[in-house]
Amino acid sequence: MSEPPSIHSVSLEEKQRALSAMFLAFSGDPFFRWFIPEPAKYVQGGIALMDAFGGKAFENGTAFAPSNYEGASFWLPPGIRTDEELAGQVIMDCVPNSIQEELFAVFGEMASYRPEGDCWYLPLIGVDPAHQGRGIGSMMLKHAISIIDEKGLPAFLESSNPANISLYERHGFEVVGRIQVGSSPAVHPMRRAPRS
Repeated sequence: MSEPPSIHSVSLEEKQRALSAMFLAFSGDPFFRWFIPEPAKYVQGGIALMDAFGGKAFENGTAFAPSNYEGASFWLPPGIRTDEELAGQVIMDCVPNSIQEELFAVFGEMASYRPEGDCWYLPLIGVDPAHQGRGIGSMMLKHAISIIDEKGLPAFLESSNPANISLYERHGFEVVGRIQVGSSPAVHPMRRAPRS
């Protein structure tokens, strides 16, 4: 049996490898593919979308991946936000006009669940479908949570795939709501209380 992969902080030089893994991980995600249903559009804008939602993790040293980039997790520490300008540009280019209003309403609901004060936010975590089922997502969560727990801060995420909720619950996250607008699939905001 092969050694489990070690998790490391992704350097800016390796950013493209981590973004590519995330792009593959979300290729079958119910929420992401609802708002970019056309394969050509997903290929056109998917990497930029991953960068918009989680790219600031790289400059903060909070993007993590296994040694061979079978997956990635992009954490935003307190005070760091997604790149809304880039996200808006990708949405205008790739999301059908007919659902843009619903999508922005979902994003608005997501923002309403964010905890007040200092909090770590996980906009994206994913494993390349070719490597799923090997515990890589769990390893990435454990790695980041150990850092967050040292700081005694809460964490927050939105699960865009109901199949992943149990994974997050095993790591201390609790569902705090359900967001569903128009034709969108349900998205579940989840919080993890600080550990001392």
